[in-house]
Amino acid sequence: MLKMISKPAVKLVERYLPDPYIFVLLLTLIAAVAAIAIERQTPLAVLRFWGDGFWGLLTFSMQMLLVLVTGFMLASSPPVKRILQKIAGTAKTPGGAIILVTLVSLAASWINWGFGLVVGALFAKELARLIRVDYRLLVASAYSGFVVWHGGLAGSIPLTIATEGHFTADQIGVISTGSTIFAFFNLAIVVCLFIAIPLVNRMMLPDEKDSVYVDPSVLNDKPEPVGRITRPAERLENSLTLSLLVGVPGVLFLLDHFLLRGGGLNLNVVNFLFLFLAIVLHRTPRNLLNSLNEAIKGGAGIVIQFPFYAGIMAIMVQSGLAESMSEWLISFATASSLPFWSFISAGIVNLFVPSGGGQWAVQAPVMLPAAQALGADISRVAMAVAWGDAWTNLLQPFWALPVLAIAGLKAKDIMGFCLIQLFITGIIISVGLMWF
Repeated sequence: MLKMISKPAVKLVERYLPDPYIFVLLLTLIAAVAAIAIERQTPLAVLRFWGDGFWGLLTFSMQMLLVLVTGFMLASSPPVKRILQKIAGTAKTPGGAIILVTLVSLAASWINWGFGLVVGALFAKELARLIRVDYRLLVASAYSGFVVWHGGLAGSIPLTIATEGHFTADQIGVISTGSTIFAFFNLAIVVCLFIAIPLVNRMMLPDEKDSVYVDPSVLNDKPEPVGRITRPAERLENSLTLSLLVGVPGVLFLLDHFLLRGGGLNLNVVNFLFLFLAIVLHRTPRNLLNSLNEAIKGGAGIVIQFPFYAGIMAIMVQSGLAESMSEWLISFATASSLPFWSFISAGIVNLFVPSGGGQWAVQAPVMLPAAQALGADISRVAMAVAWGDAWTNLLQPFWALPVLAIAGLKAKDIMGFCLIQLFITGIIISVGLMWF
């Protein structure tokens, strides 16, 4: 049945979903017009919101570009490639490949969202080298695992409200992760998604005549051969010693961070981890640079699109549009239904503000007073916003950009399959938030 439903969904998305760059341009115009029409902002004010906020995600943009680049370099190192090949070799059929890549992506994304995006995409490529399977669904399956990230160990909203002195501490105090990430209702949602998402992806596997395959030779890395070394500069470029002198201290810093100081994973730590492991495992600077030259080709979408999303976020937040949307959606909520409406409102806001931390800054001033006034479970409402932020990433191509860059596909190639997952995961998460 899902195979039959996914086929028209895939065709519909392939025909009508524009390139993510066009998508972000349309969202910019929609946000600007809505701010003028609904919030009664002047065109000049909206223009200033947009322009002043346009470069607000420069740090984050660089972090995301480094997630793509350093993750690619690490995965393309000989030892990691051998590990990926060994795991991929356990899948013997197309259906098995779909289930395996989904589970790997789900597990990696629950640990850390940046880690999950890169590992899922690279593992999908490795499977495509070994098994003849619809490449679009394989990559879509890798991306679909990303939906669990905000209910996992790196969820920005639950980690924020568990931190001393967070910006809403005066209202709600500090809420431990035992009431959010490790609460029964949240773990139940995660477990259900770990079961449902791989099965749904498997059930969407197209027939042979409808499948789209990729030539494995296109996916194979072609390292530049090392000729006879004659120049001192070439000796440095191919020096194992130089790589180890820099790479090993980086690894020691990570051991100090995790073991002695008890530090956790964040985006900077993930990038540091990827980079210095890549330096060590590639063995020579030349091998690393060859890998970098391949990795950087896929970063164009991140570089050009993320500033536009920063501009959209500025319009939504500073015009009051995001707050108005949230207030309207919860205006008819009760104590028991508030988590559901918080989830739906967060899903809608996420289309325009695709940032967990940024979204909580927008929605917390609305959701928390409502939860207190209605006597709702605040930790459940906070997780509802977190899940809503993660949920519509299955429709919003913002987070798919690193995956698409690594896989060499376009958003329209995978979003039809993700659309089916959007409806199914939405039902599971809604039920979990209200009744688990």
